[in-house]
Amino acid sequence: MSEQTQEQVGLRRTFGLREAITITAGTVIGVGLFTTGGNIVGEMGSAVILATFIAMIISVYPALLYGEMGSALPYAGGTYRYASLGIGRPFGFLAGWNFIISLVSVTAGESLAFSYYFKTMFAAFGIELPIDDTILACIVLVAFIITNVRGVQITGRLQNGFMFFFWGVAVIWFLTMIPNVALPNFVQTPDFLSGMGAGGFIAAVAMIWWCFAGFETCCAMGEEIKYPHINIPRALILSPFIIFAVNALFQWFLVGLVPPEGLTAVAESSAPYAEAMMSAGILGFPLLLLAAGIAFGGDFSTMNASLAVPPRYLFTMARDGAMPKVFAKLHPRFQTPYVAICTLGIITVLLVATGSLIYISNLSLFADLFYYIIGIAAAFGLRKKLPDLKRPFKVPGVIIGAPISVIIYAIMMTQLVPEAIITGVIWCVVGLIIYAGCRAKYKTAKSPDLSAIKTDEPPAEEKARMDREFHIWAGVTVAVVIIALALYIVPALAL
Repeated sequence: MSEQTQEQVGLRRTFGLREAITITAGTVIGVGLFTTGGNIVGEMGSAVILATFIAMIISVYPALLYGEMGSALPYAGGTYRYASLGIGRPFGFLAGWNFIISLVSVTAGESLAFSYYFKTMFAAFGIELPIDDTILACIVLVAFIITNVRGVQITGRLQNGFMFFFWGVAVIWFLTMIPNVALPNFVQTPDFLSGMGAGGFIAAVAMIWWCFAGFETCCAMGEEIKYPHINIPRALILSPFIIFAVNALFQWFLVGLVPPEGLTAVAESSAPYAEAMMSAGILGFPLLLLAAGIAFGGDFSTMNASLAVPPRYLFTMARDGAMPKVFAKLHPRFQTPYVAICTLGIITVLLVATGSLIYISNLSLFADLFYYIIGIAAAFGLRKKLPDLKRPFKVPGVIIGAPISVIIYAIMMTQLVPEAIITGVIWCVVGLIIYAGCRAKYKTAKSPDLSAIKTDEPPAEEKARMDREFHIWAGVTVAVVIIALALYIVPALAL
C-alpha cells in the first residue's frame, strides 16, 4: 500500500461511549493513584480528600473545553490538531509533542508500578521473585507493544477487560477491607502536615492532579470513535468525576488502614497500598487480591491505553508534514501506525531504565501542564478564528474560565523537580528542530478539510440506546461521588 493510499484510508471508527470512557479512565487510573498519589496520602492523611477535590475542580472546566473541541473536530491528534487550527502550527506541534512524552512517561511509570505490585503478589506469601523491576517492566512493555500493533479492536477489547477486572477486584477488596478500617484515623492528621506550607500544599495538589491528567484522552482517538459529536463530550463530562471517585475511594481505604505511625513509610514507599496493608498486618490473600487488581487491572489498563494513544498523535503529525513521513505508515494488515508505536515503545523502555518514579512522574507532569495550557489557549483561539465552526457541544464562560485555568496550571508547574523541567525543555527544543526540518523538507503541511467533517446523527434506535447508556454511566458516577465524599465527612462528624 502506497503512502498516499495509506493516508486516504485513515483510521477506523470502532469505539463507542464505553470505550471512550474506559480508555480515558484507564489512561489515568493507575500509576499516579497507586504510587506517587498514594505517597501524598502518607503526607496528608485524611486531608488528602481536600487536595483530591481541588484537583477535580481544576480539571472540570478544561475537560469541558476539550469536549467542545473534540465534538467539533473529531480527528486523530487531539490538542495537536486543535492548537494548530486555533493558535498556530508551532503551538500545535508543541502540544502534540508534549502529550506524547507525557503518556510515554505514564507508560514507563505504569510498567514499573506493575513490576512492584506483581512482585508484591508473591511477597504476600513470603516469596521474593529474583527478577529486577526494570527487566520485568520491559517484558510487559514488549507484550503490549505487539498487541497495539495488531489492531485497535484488540486494544479496545483488552481495555474493557482490564477495566472491568479492576473494578470487580476493587469491589471485592473494598468489601473485605471494611472491617479493617479504623475510623479514628480520619480525625488524626500527620504531625508534618502543619509544616507543609502553601508551596507544599500546591505541590501535593499538583501530584494528585497528575492522577487526573489524561481526562481528555479520548479526543486523541476522535477519528476512531463512533458519533464523536455525541460520545466525546459525554465521556469528558463524566471523566473528572469518575477519576475523583476512584481516587477518593482508594485513598479512604489507605487512610483507614494505616495507623498514624505508619504514614511515614507509606509516604516513602514505591508501592504505598501494599505498604499500608503490611503496616496494618494484613497479608496473605487480601494482599494478593490488592496487588493482582492493581497490577492486572489498574496498571494493565493504563499501559494499554497510554501505549495506544500517543502513536495516533505521532501518526497525525507525520501525516500533516510536521514529523517524518515514516511515522504515518500504517501496517498493511492491521491498519495501525506500527512505526509510531514501535518508536515510542523504545523511548518508553529508555525511561523505564532510569528506574525513578519521581523523575518519570515529574517529567510527565511538566508535559501535561504545558500541554493543557496550550490546549486551553487553543479552545479560546478556535472561538476567535473559527466562530462559524459547528459546535455540537459549547462551553459557556470561555473568556473567564480559560485564563483562570491557565494561571492555575502555570502555578502548579513551578513546583516540579528541576531535572524534570530541564528534560522537558530539552524535549521541546529537540522537537522544534525536527519540526523545522520537516517543514523545510515537505514545504507545506496539510490542513484538515473542515467542510468534510461528518456529524451524522445515529438512527433513532441507536440514539435511544446511547442515551440509556449515558444515563446509566452518569447515575452511577454521581452516586459513587456522593458515597466517596460521605465516607470522609461522616467519620469526622461522628468522632
